[in-house]
Amino acid sequence: MAKIKKGDLVQVITGAKAERGGDRGKQGKVLRVFTDTNRVLVEGVNRVTKHTKVGQSQRGTKTGGIEVVEAPIHISNVALVDPSTKKPTRVGFRTETVERNGKQREVRIRVAKSSGKDI
Repeated sequence: MAKIKKGDLVQVITGAKAERGGDRGKQGKVLRVFTDTNRVLVEGVNRVTKHTKVGQSQRGTKTGGIEVVEAPIHISNVALVDPSTKKPTRVGFRTETVERNGKQREVRIRVAKSSGKDI
């Protein structure tokens, strides 16, 4: 089970501060997780300008130009935000036995290390 998933609220914990043009301290929702490269795409964080070639669509309108998009950031540079304190926290796991259809299964539940509450 992954510690950070799509839809989680995370905070950037490394890099330059916001007053110096960086993203440290910013919070955002995880849009996508790239498991092969250990990177996450966070909403509103690590925005880069992308230049696309000017072309024409079928209707004759111009496409292309300069776009501002989010770039992936390494998963070690973000921390999950504790829902109760709204501060970054580490993630732990707790196992619980659940009975489904007459069978008992162990389920892993994510837990915030700072407060001990379920995420």
